[in-house]
Amino acid sequence: MGEPRTNQHGVTATQRRIFAWDEVDRVRWDEDDTEGQILSGEQMHLIRAVYPPGSTYEIHSHPHEQFSLLLSGRLLLTVGDETRKIGPGDGWYAPGGVPHGGEVLGDEEAVFIDVYSPATTWILDVFAQGRHIPAGG
Repeated sequence: MGEPRTNQHGVTATQRRIFAWDEVDRVRWDEDDTEGQILSGEQMHLIRAVYPPGSTYEIHSHPHEQFSLLLSGRLLLTVGDETRKIGPGDGWYAPGGVPHGGEVLGDEEAVFIDVYSPATTWILDVFAQGRHIPAGG
């Protein structure tokens, strides 16, 4: 696999080339029971987020662009000045600085994948605030 590579922002890229999410450590934010998993590349982060039924995906913004894909569940999603109900297979794009978020609809958790670019330490700092759960735990 070679030596780990660290980008100009101080993020070390994963050495994994093929993975299953159950092999990746989780982080849980106990105040709302959301969970996340992150893998970083040299130029992007890949995140799997899990929000429980009835929870809120807080409206927020950040300086980096984000693409997201909803895998399961339903969301009432706002990105900028657009609000829609979305379901599995739907996605969104939030350019840097554009507010986005929403709420989980129904009684099924919402699971989505985020891709952030570039790979910088700000999102790693967010993950450092949660409770670490080792893979398989």
